[in-house]
Amino acid sequence: MADYDLAIIGGGLNGVSIARDAAGRGLRVILLEQGDLGAGASSASPRLIHGDLAGLERRHFLRVRSALAERDIWLRIAPHLVRPMRFAIPAHSDERPAWRLRSWLLLYDRLASRSGLPASATVDVTHHPVGNALKRPFGTAFEYSDCVVDDSRLVVLTAVDAAARGAVIRTGARCTRAERGKEWRLATKDRGFRQVITARAVANATGAWTPSVAETVLRVPPPKVAAVQMDQIVVRRLFDSDNIYVFQNSDGRLIFASPYERDFTLIGTVSHAFKGDPAIVAMAAGDVAYLCDAANRYFRERIETVDVVRTLSGANMVLKPASRRDGAVTLEHGRGKAPLLTIVGGDVTTSRLRAERAVSKLTPFYPMSARWTAKAPLPGGDFAWDRFDNEIDEVRDRWRFLGEDQARRLVAAYGSNAKAVLGDAKERGDLGPAFGPELTGAEVRYLMQKEWARFPDDILWRRSKLDLTMQPADREALAAFMAAAV
Repeated sequence: MADYDLAIIGGGLNGVSIARDAAGRGLRVILLEQGDLGAGASSASPRLIHGDLAGLERRHFLRVRSALAERDIWLRIAPHLVRPMRFAIPAHSDERPAWRLRSWLLLYDRLASRSGLPASATVDVTHHPVGNALKRPFGTAFEYSDCVVDDSRLVVLTAVDAAARGAVIRTGARCTRAERGKEWRLATKDRGFRQVITARAVANATGAWTPSVAETVLRVPPPKVAAVQMDQIVVRRLFDSDNIYVFQNSDGRLIFASPYERDFTLIGTVSHAFKGDPAIVAMAAGDVAYLCDAANRYFRERIETVDVVRTLSGANMVLKPASRRDGAVTLEHGRGKAPLLTIVGGDVTTSRLRAERAVSKLTPFYPMSARWTAKAPLPGGDFAWDRFDNEIDEVRDRWRFLGEDQARRLVAAYGSNAKAVLGDAKERGDLGPAFGPELTGAEVRYLMQKEWARFPDDILWRRSKLDLTMQPADREALAAFMAAAV
């Protein structure tokens, strides 16, 4: 008998979502990730959980409605990671007419009629906080509701839930060769150790590496896909209002400007065809300038390329000849040939549904339980989304040494599981050494023991965004602490 029912290659959002779904249906699952979870395009997404307002312009009404239904599911199952926000589109005289924007939003409200989020509205920005950061020619904006998500945390907590349901998660593990017969034999290199495992089916969820893994590891014809690079920039905070701006750029694209980690603004996204090594994705100077110029059409405070404190870039695959926002899943099998799932593309919003459909394709080969992920919360998400602030208050009441910002970051990252990080601490010193004003030894140990963190970047960028503010001395101390803890 094979060691596993399903071996998944790739620990991005698609891979961990399949692992969670399959493990919860009773399959024996192993996931192999050559680096860290979500280290590729999954940690460089636009961080939006939304129905895709621009999809209405392309008349993708059913797809928008499906995505809005997924948005509501995410609010229920991950209320700590997914937060509702108000999005504001300033009306620009040179772009889409105001009546068209308003009609889109009315339809958007109708498609999401049971969401429980506030409906769209027209606002006079001359007498509204939304207008404080905008140039004076803008007098009207349209508000609507959607959500933002911590994409990296979503990947990690999905993997945590998969492991809790029996999946084996291996980071730093690379599949080097696969032999296909009635079952798969996979040669792996796991943190320096060679091992052979067997599986009844394999899922290729390697993102931008999908064609190369297909050809060189699985030795099957590569899928017809194209690589797309997504780019965003981070600058110092440009506005104080708690909303997201949606700017219509002169080329018709919609550019988002979002509050980011309290003191910053995230601006994006620009995308284009990508060629090269997916492990080295760098943002071109022209794309940085493009996003700065797009923001400068609207914001009173001008930004230049020198003001960019970080760029976020990732490469992903889309199906040829036309990309689908919800990605693509294929299953290939035959006489004497074990099943092979290939999953490419898709955005964060539809990742749960995409994984559900992928695992369901295996039902002819395994007895498995019914679909379940739409109702089961992710770890720490066992509270209603509108009680997020109550969770913060409860954390501060129990651990009184925490400040408002510290408690909010912990609840946003761990939800009700923040207590597992803080334990019985009575004062800050009980949490061990401090690495800057927020990160403690207790949290680092938790991330290493429970969330597969191995290196400083795993913690400072993918399991938090503390790298934006951490001083070099604190980073060095963290690296030494983690090396000693191994």
